[in-house]
Amino acid sequence: MRFSSENIARNVFFLCTIAGAVVISSILLFMIALGLPLFKESSFFSVWTGPWDPYQGLYGILPMIIGTLWIALPATVLALPLSLGTAFVITILGGSRLRKILGVLVRFMTGIPTVVYGFVGIFLLVPLIREGFGGAGMCVLAASIVLAILISPTMILFFSDSLTSVNPVDVRAAKALGADRVQRLLYVILPKAFGGMTSGFILAMGRALGDTLIALMLAGNAIRAPRGVLEPARTLTAHIALVKAADFNSLEFRSIFACGIALYLFTTTAVVAVRFMDYKRSVVQ
Repeated sequence: MRFSSENIARNVFFLCTIAGAVVISSILLFMIALGLPLFKESSFFSVWTGPWDPYQGLYGILPMIIGTLWIALPATVLALPLSLGTAFVITILGGSRLRKILGVLVRFMTGIPTVVYGFVGIFLLVPLIREGFGGAGMCVLAASIVLAILISPTMILFFSDSLTSVNPVDVRAAKALGADRVQRLLYVILPKAFGGMTSGFILAMGRALGDTLIALMLAGNAIRAPRGVLEPARTLTAHIALVKAADFNSLEFRSIFACGIALYLFTTTAVVAVRFMDYKRSVVQ
């Protein structure tokens, strides 16, 4: 029996897909199995909706879920206009020299370690917030601003790829009708690239939800639900990093697996949303 290189490649890719699905499913089952003692000791709903106070036997992760959303969602909203404007300049509105400089700068920013952003936030942003608004300075606002800068390069690259993937025939047709660059962007390119740009926005939000160091260094790590952007908060990822040194058999340690399940669900929701949008876009086309 003869095997063509195409069939071999197809089988290898299929096996890699199966292996990836098995690994991802195994991680979820692993987190459920290790977190099961917590769900048995505490009621299932109290883990997701209750407060955190191990000395009182309370192991709810709701404050960390709220803290995660308080930091990630504003960060994504702050990063959106910055990323949109930069992507527009890189792809459509800027001159060739400016496009090249901005493109190199954005790609350089993607390689900067997260801890560098954290140190810049500690020594520059936190004192400004402390002097301008009072308090300790380590709060939701500080973490959100730095996190917005961190995820902006990812968002810019997704936006730029979506904008440049628009059929050039449509762009030339609009140009032939007398549309200038701004009109071509607003009425031709942007509507056709909207689906891909939305996918980039959702994936950037997923990265914001899963970031650890920024929240750990800048958010203040207070275990209570914040009521404003100037209050400290603890995210799910920061909680995992701070509690991992506890006794392995303690319920406090088991709570990190509940946090992992919550993050897994957040990420899965983002990926499913992106896949659904890609499917809808392919059906329309």
